[in-house]
Amino acid sequence: MRFTKLLFLAVAAVAVAAPAQAQEKSRLLQIVERGTLRVGTTGDFNPMSIRDPATKSFKGYEIDAAEDLAKALGVKLELVPTDWPTLVAGIAAGRYDIFMGGSSMHTGRAKTVAYSVPYIETGTVPVFQKSAAGKFKSWDDINQAGVTVAVVLGTVFDQQARQHFPKATIKAVQPPASGFQEVLAGRADVAITSSIDAQGIIARHAALGHLPLEAARNKRPFGYIVAQGDPTWLNYVDTWIHLKKSEGFFAALEKKWFGGDGK
Repeated sequence: MRFTKLLFLAVAAVAVAAPAQAQEKSRLLQIVERGTLRVGTTGDFNPMSIRDPATKSFKGYEIDAAEDLAKALGVKLELVPTDWPTLVAGIAAGRYDIFMGGSSMHTGRAKTVAYSVPYIETGTVPVFQKSAAGKFKSWDDINQAGVTVAVVLGTVFDQQARQHFPKATIKAVQPPASGFQEVLAGRADVAITSSIDAQGIIARHAALGHLPLEAARNKRPFGYIVAQGDPTWLNYVDTWIHLKKSEGFFAALEKKWFGGDGK
């Protein structure tokens, strides 16, 4: 009787453990078995991730990187459109395996998602009408009553604007609207964005300018976002980044997309 009872308990333990083990299958194995790498990206961060509204197709620095990661895995690439306010929820819900759209690392998101090792660094700069360059010569000039600063809701710039400009009015807009578009339309005086984005913006819009890049604040590395609790998948992504940095892959992407050669 004792042996039978012990056997029953052992079988029950295996039965309970089996589903748990299935749930703990690494995302890396799931990707390989599925044959598809699902990459979340926003398409609204030029030149990192750009979506053509007519064709719905994507291009940019991060899209090139996603294609290379899928190639390294030996699987097809599936780009999953997302937006900044819901990108963390998309990771948590398993809508995509990784977010590649140009996300700076910060502790707020790190509470619920995991970041890869850094692959690039950027800072935050204010963008404004060139006609207002005489008015906005420093960050302190922006932190004044009567100045409206536009940011995209749910981004790090939303948080940074409230930190740096407590005296100004912060206007948070919903994507696909952007902060610099509010400045162009005259609905805001200033927008803040990454130094990467700022260079692309002023290249496309001659009416806009920004503070010198040397004045950038909140300098932060960029990291790819994956779900927490999966060290195998995170290790693979980190290893891929290390190898690609050594090979000059990311340097070549910077030259292509930040040097004016992106098509």
